[in-house]
Amino acid sequence: MRHLASRLSLRTRLLLLTANLLLIGLTLISAVVSDRLEHYQLNQLDSQLRSFTTLISRAPATGLSDTNAVTAYPELLDPALDVFGVPYGVYLDANGKVVGSIRSSRLEGASLPPLGALHTVPTDGTPVTLNAAEGPQRWRAVARPTAALEGVFIAAAPLTELDAMITHLRITSLVSGAALLALLTAVGWFALGRGLRPLRQIEHTAAAIAGGDLTRRVPGIAAPNTEIGHLATSLNTMLGQLERAFADRAVSEARMRSFVSDVSHELRTPLFGIKGSTELYRMGALPERADVDETMQRINREAARLTALTEGLLLLAQLDEAPEDKLDRAPMDLRTLAGEARHDLRALAPSRQIELTGPGGSGPPGPAPVYADEDRLRQVATNLVGNAAAHTPPGTPVRIGVGTVADRAVLDVIDQGPGMTAEQADRVFDRFYRTDRSRNRTSGANAGLGLAIARSLARAHGGDIELETSLGDGARFRLALPLQEVGQTDSGL
Repeated sequence: MRHLASRLSLRTRLLLLTANLLLIGLTLISAVVSDRLEHYQLNQLDSQLRSFTTLISRAPATGLSDTNAVTAYPELLDPALDVFGVPYGVYLDANGKVVGSIRSSRLEGASLPPLGALHTVPTDGTPVTLNAAEGPQRWRAVARPTAALEGVFIAAAPLTELDAMITHLRITSLVSGAALLALLTAVGWFALGRGLRPLRQIEHTAAAIAGGDLTRRVPGIAAPNTEIGHLATSLNTMLGQLERAFADRAVSEARMRSFVSDVSHELRTPLFGIKGSTELYRMGALPERADVDETMQRINREAARLTALTEGLLLLAQLDEAPEDKLDRAPMDLRTLAGEARHDLRALAPSRQIELTGPGGSGPPGPAPVYADEDRLRQVATNLVGNAAAHTPPGTPVRIGVGTVADRAVLDVIDQGPGMTAEQADRVFDRFYRTDRSRNRTSGANAGLGLAIARSLARAHGGDIELETSLGDGARFRLALPLQEVGQTDSGL
């Protein structure tokens, strides 16, 4: 049965459940109504029987022993008995013998209760039900002792009409209940179909999503404050999260493929250079000492480049996994790094005009206290000034600004170079990305990891590197870090 129910649709199961509950309800109502009606009719009949027996029991003894006297005039007796509602009465003497009776002419041919059954009727007026001597007919009887004569008077009435009425009522209830059940079942089938229509729309949406259409959403099929409305809202929220998750995964996979391709290319280039140089030496193609020295210098450059690339990738991996573990924080001021960066840039490009200013390239340098790892931030500053030197024409002025802006300690590196497009600015911090793919890769700094490492270090400190640039208007790289809080020491307290 359970297996069969599990194979039925929700609509069918709900309809069967509703129909069964309706059938039980109709059955109980029919049973209660028929039982109460029968009980009411019996009470009415019992009241009539008690009244008649009480009246007869108090009357003087007259002709009850003369049966013919009371049955000779049915045209007079029948209306009198109808007034009391008692069609049959019998008088029993002290020995239990019938000494007189009253019977309506309408009972001709009816099967009366047997004498033995009449003897069982209590004389205290308690009504009892008796079976007829022949056939299924039933009688209701009440007995009272008579005051004038020693004996008992019993009044009885057939239950034929009452049983027929109750039977007719039950048959009518059965037929009408069956018709009502059939009608309500049909109405319920269509009503459930209409009520479950939102679930079918949800099912179709789920099927479309399973087919690959992640943009599908459950339409507004019900009011938001209903159960279906809550379900639709929850499903749409979940579907939006799934779509974003799939999109993020696709982007992540694309970046990973690009990253692996770039790493492979960056590693392959120095390795091929080293391998080619060693092959030349093995084949004896370097007969002169000068050729050997030049080849060894080339191998050393490629090895240094390979080492720088490997260390950069290792540092990025460590910063991605546990950035705080790579920091040795202490109180410091970004003005120290700004002064060192100006000296470094002057050493790289003596012909450049280099200014040390406040934030944004204007005003005097200001204090910028931070609680940070000085060596790591020095690496950030070196990358920023190295980027300015590498991507601007010789002699391009550079300004290094330092100070406090909006409760943040900032270090700016501002150049007046060619700038970048919006697309280049969006990707300049990506690993292995270069605005000029044709640039010679002569050092690890040109592998496209410098700015990626710088931003990762800045974010490990709770800050970031911001870029403002446009094509032809130069670029401003800003290192922004949280200011040192009062009471912070080397121990972090």
